[in-house]
Amino acid sequence: MDKTNPGPGRILILGGGTAGWMAAISLAHAWRALGADITLLESDAIGIIGVGEGSTPKMRRFFQKLGIPDAEWMPHCNGTYKCGIRFPGWSTRPGFESYYHPFFSMSDDRFIRAFYQNMTLRQRNIDAHAHPDTYFISNYLAQHSRAPLPAAGSDYKSDYAFHFDARLIGDLLKQRSLALGVKHVVDTVTQVNRNEQGEILSVETTKHGAVAADFFIDCSGFASVLICKTLGVPFKSYKEFLFNDRAVAMPTPHPDPTTLRSETLSMALRHGWVWKIPLTNRLGNGYVYSSDFVDEEGAERELRAHLKLGANDQTEARHLKMRVGRLERAWDKNCLAIGLAQGFIEPLEATALMIVQDTVDNFIEQYQAAGFTAAPRSAFNDKINLIFDSVKDYVAMHYLLNTRRDTEYWVANRENPHISDSIKQILEVWDNGGDLLTEINRQSARMSYSPTSWCCILAGMGRFPRKPPRKPRRDIPVIDPAKPRQACLDMLAHFPDHRTVVDAMRMAPSQALGV
Repeated sequence: MDKTNPGPGRILILGGGTAGWMAAISLAHAWRALGADITLLESDAIGIIGVGEGSTPKMRRFFQKLGIPDAEWMPHCNGTYKCGIRFPGWSTRPGFESYYHPFFSMSDDRFIRAFYQNMTLRQRNIDAHAHPDTYFISNYLAQHSRAPLPAAGSDYKSDYAFHFDARLIGDLLKQRSLALGVKHVVDTVTQVNRNEQGEILSVETTKHGAVAADFFIDCSGFASVLICKTLGVPFKSYKEFLFNDRAVAMPTPHPDPTTLRSETLSMALRHGWVWKIPLTNRLGNGYVYSSDFVDEEGAERELRAHLKLGANDQTEARHLKMRVGRLERAWDKNCLAIGLAQGFIEPLEATALMIVQDTVDNFIEQYQAAGFTAAPRSAFNDKINLIFDSVKDYVAMHYLLNTRRDTEYWVANRENPHISDSIKQILEVWDNGGDLLTEINRQSARMSYSPTSWCCILAGMGRFPRKPPRKPRRDIPVIDPAKPRQACLDMLAHFPDHRTVVDAMRMAPSQALGV
């Protein structure tokens, strides 16, 4: 760190929720020794969206960095393990009606090689079993309701993510942040004050008057009070790429409380897709759809029918509007936007908190290199924009690859002419039987997803030549799918039952929330 750097000074975070408290605890953990004075100001009159109940494996690293073990935080947040995401109903091609996006580890190497071998052959219209579900242990763990925690002595290392109650995890991070010295102010902002250079000086509040700071972090949700309404940073919509702009969410009880799946289910419906997320105490369900194709009443009716809720069911439906896209600049002047204030990509791949982490981590890194100066802003903003745009591309690929014809919604998504150059290049290489791995590696500087993830979605959705495949020549090695399948099934003996694991966590002596 530059020794001339005077320290972070006073930092005001506007807005709570998961994003606000993730930012608070991350900054406090990194800068407590530097004398950072961090305050989080939130209004008790503004609700928290709080339906984002899934993560990517990056959140595992978040808790590891803070020194918080799974068994300490998961019981407080009704947390469960997540081995990956299953996508039924997106493809209608025989044998590819569903596919699973696994989380990977180096221990998957021998299976990945087998998958690549058969996938490359099938891509070139040679008969070979190329559905990715066969080759990844996490698919079998999820199918058999196992926790991704290998037994002691096993040489398998499994990556994983989490499901959790977003409100409860916000509360947990709040308590941790307060223990690290973060100040908490509950008040309503009535005005934002700026200096002659346009930087933010303070926010006027109803009860506490002017609250000043040296740097401001906007976690005010879609309202974007500081970054958009005050500093006027433009918002770049992804509407032409991603049609969905609404969601309706409803909880339901577990149909069988003795078992617990370790996956997110993202099932295609008529005008969008529905998530099913298993928490320890309930299932979280939500329908993500486009208001251009169905209204709120129709979406709620379709969700209730999907959940098999009777006409007399009194479960309340929560309707949400989504602003899908990103800011042109997440960091402008002395303000950084994080969370929904910064941007949002629909929750299909559960990337919202991953982007929060990436933003905070990169911000801390830039500060340690150059402080709160103008020098690092451009590079920082370019990097965050690349993350947003690359995630947008991967999510959009799900819709472009769909083969449904039952509604105008799915046809319009498949025939959408607004696709990025990156996706065009990937599809051109794939459809022509080219070397996809080389193409993905060529684009790696602007990619958030691994080559294996790209291979899984293309192969899993059945994007292969439609003409009958050719029989392989005798000198072409084709992997027998029975071998990796049996190897993965044999590995199940090394992994415990998911429900048993999380119940044992909840029955253990209560873990303190202090530092």
